[in-house]
Amino acid sequence: MFREVRQEKQSLAKEEVDSILERGKYGTLALQGDDEYPYSVPISYIYYNGKIYFHSVPSGHKIDAITANDKVSFSVIDEAKLVPEEYTFYFRSVIAFGKVRIADEEERLEVFHAFTTKYSSPVPEAERRAKVAGCNRVQFYAIEIEHVTGKEAYDLAIQREANKEE
Repeated sequence: MFREVRQEKQSLAKEEVDSILERGKYGTLALQGDDEYPYSVPISYIYYNGKIYFHSVPSGHKIDAITANDKVSFSVIDEAKLVPEEYTFYFRSVIAFGKVRIADEEERLEVFHAFTTKYSSPVPEAERRAKVAGCNRVQFYAIEIEHVTGKEAYDLAIQREANKEE
């Protein structure tokens, strides 16, 4: 059903894929939009407990698309170095496929905490709970990952292999 990276040598190991998802700050959520046109939107996210979480107000194009079809893909570019003399980029990236659902109330506080840990300074527990309670307009969503691949540029793959041999 899902495709693997065609060039096996360029495929990233699960540990590297997880590392890229954990350190990434933003990615692109791809959905089936209006009139079956693709709709792709950049979002901030966290990778937490094997899921990708993001937040949104509970209305708009993105939410309409998710409501109509919960299947999505999500991509993160970890590195993209232009190498003009070679007419290419040295890149590392991840693409995840899965289904989106609204995060349940039990997850909400944990996910909010994980977002604040990643994107801001630490917040005391009582203040965090108050902020979550005050964020009723914001909904958290989880992408339940069904398939994920990571890929790097051929030259980076060669460098990785050379480093292993040293």
